[in-house]
Amino acid sequence: MTSTNKITLNDKAWNALFKKYNILSEISNKGYCVISASQIKEFREPRLMVKFDKLSYKPQIFDKEKLSILPITRGKYIISDFNSHHKLEPPSNKYDFREFPSYIESVNPTNISSESVALNTADSMNILSHFIDDEMMVPTVSGRRSSGEFDFNIIRNKKDKLHIEVSNSQIEVDGAWEGLNYLSLIEAKMDYPDDFIIRQLYYPFRVFNKIIEKPIKNIFLFYSNNQFSLYEYVFEDINCYHSLKLNKQCNYLIYDGEIFLEDITGIYESVNIQPEPNVPFPQANSFERVINLCEHLKNQKLTKEQIAEIYSFDNRQSDYYTNAGLYLGLIDKNRIDGKIYYSLSKKGQQIFNMLFKEKQLELVKCILRHEVFYKLFEYCTKNEDLPDNNTVIEYMEKCKLRIEKETIKRRASSVLAWIKWIFKLTDIEIDNF
Repeated sequence: MTSTNKITLNDKAWNALFKKYNILSEISNKGYCVISASQIKEFREPRLMVKFDKLSYKPQIFDKEKLSILPITRGKYIISDFNSHHKLEPPSNKYDFREFPSYIESVNPTNISSESVALNTADSMNILSHFIDDEMMVPTVSGRRSSGEFDFNIIRNKKDKLHIEVSNSQIEVDGAWEGLNYLSLIEAKMDYPDDFIIRQLYYPFRVFNKIIEKPIKNIFLFYSNNQFSLYEYVFEDINCYHSLKLNKQCNYLIYDGEIFLEDITGIYESVNIQPEPNVPFPQANSFERVINLCEHLKNQKLTKEQIAEIYSFDNRQSDYYTNAGLYLGLIDKNRIDGKIYYSLSKKGQQIFNMLFKEKQLELVKCILRHEVFYKLFEYCTKNEDLPDNNTVIEYMEKCKLRIEKETIKRRASSVLAWIKWIFKLTDIEIDNF
């Protein structure tokens, strides 16, 4: 589902394209519609119009009509009622502890800021070789190249198959490592998405499957908050786009110690409650995304619009997560040349230069300094259970947060999500620490 009802520039351009070229009629009559980059460019730059890496990136008309789009040549795309994405399976709570190599100075383990650095860091820590289970692995190809020719079947929503032929489309490989037994094609991301477009794995797999004799491993690597999560997928039917299946999933942690409940209760017992800041109360249900946003802001200032683009948010959702950072004192908001920019605060910089355990405990401290979270943590420890939503609302009302009653109900889900995040820190299982 798309993340917003707001009409974007992409929505307007696609609405005009659908109307001018009768795309829905084409799909109804033929089962698909082929559209060219030159046609798309009549209304907007194609590279901005066809990048649907996540389901939330899809324009409203695609979402409404349950349509997707795939490239078939360097300048043509096919649109039909098929599902092009796969819902990402949640990672386990088990982690393999990894030490950062002491002799490496050119990479800072607290400042991994790009997909390429994340891949190289994972390689230097023997994460890739451990996950892939191969010997004498070396990095080989990366970047963009032509797909050559291949064809496949994709299942439409009506359950019949659509046969698609690809000829010299463009593919991109973030990284490939070849060893004695496998070629591993790796797609890297700097956050944990809810879903991903299968094409990012399937097209490179089909290209290299024709070139080499070794088996190919198709891998997604996700990095955030000192954690690497790796997923290996197999295509059970080489000729079927939808035949991917999760084969293996492992997590790795740049780790400086296990977090116990005693660590967190020690913060609770020593923390000083501070007055509520003059910023909106948080409405950001994913605390992991608050952390990830801070990572993006560590080395750059971003506008609300730029943050919206990173996460496929609307501007209101950008407000929710930047306000969460402001509320905790992790983010600063400044006007520069008439524009508002967000960046890490001095405290945020200090915290995000820490390794895993120290950083998580400092973030817990930032949360528990606020009365409602402090009292709800106390409730959890006394009752040995999480509160229900009504209990959270009751505590929020007692804390006199200057929030309207209807708004409190919406904010309560974020409060409960942050409390859950705190207790989840003690559930991390380390295999070899």
